[in-house]
Amino acid sequence: MLTYEEIKSNSDIRKYISMADKTLSAMGYTEHSFAHVTKVSETAAWLLNELGYDEHTVTRTKIAGFLHDIGNLVNRAEHSQSGAVMAFRILDNLGMDSEDIAVIVSAIGNHDEGTGIAVNPETAALILADKSDVRRSRVRNTDISSFDIHDRVNYSVISSKLTLEEGDIILLTLEIDTEIGSVMDYFEIFLGRMTMCRKAAETLGLRFKLMINGQNLI
Repeated sequence: MLTYEEIKSNSDIRKYISMADKTLSAMGYTEHSFAHVTKVSETAAWLLNELGYDEHTVTRTKIAGFLHDIGNLVNRAEHSQSGAVMAFRILDNLGMDSEDIAVIVSAIGNHDEGTGIAVNPETAALILADKSDVRRSRVRNTDISSFDIHDRVNYSVISSKLTLEEGDIILLTLEIDTEIGSVMDYFEIFLGRMTMCRKAAETLGLRFKLMINGQNLI
């Protein structure tokens, strides 16, 4: 089994992630570089560790998290599928076991809300970690007056926290500056993602809840 550290330090992989983020930057998207993929990897690993999953499963999840947005190098459209194909080639060339490749590729290919389904614990943890990474530091545009709704919603999030609560609840808690973006703006952009989080949580035997500014909304 390749380690997460080996994947994270691989120079070719780092080039692909960096170039993928530059592609998204040119298209006006929020940050999808090392800050994002590292946070997703670590959050997904934390979740499965807390739920008692074995180290091998956690490692596969961390690798999937680090590679999950690599397909943006090709295009934002269907980036989960192109990313899965890229990850297959990379991991196969690095000599990873075929079963591990299959699980990681499946997780990457199913992380997008357009077509993805939480087909296994690795995918479910990746989805929850990815969709909960909402923060103003991901917004590249420095001119608030020119924000589109995506910039406005992300920039409005002062803090976000994913926690496990009593009663098998996984809770996403957001503090939003409503002078920048409203709660309705958030749902307009992220409703599909929150629905995906609910289904991913169910795969892990959990119930997904969302709290914004102290109010339970899901």
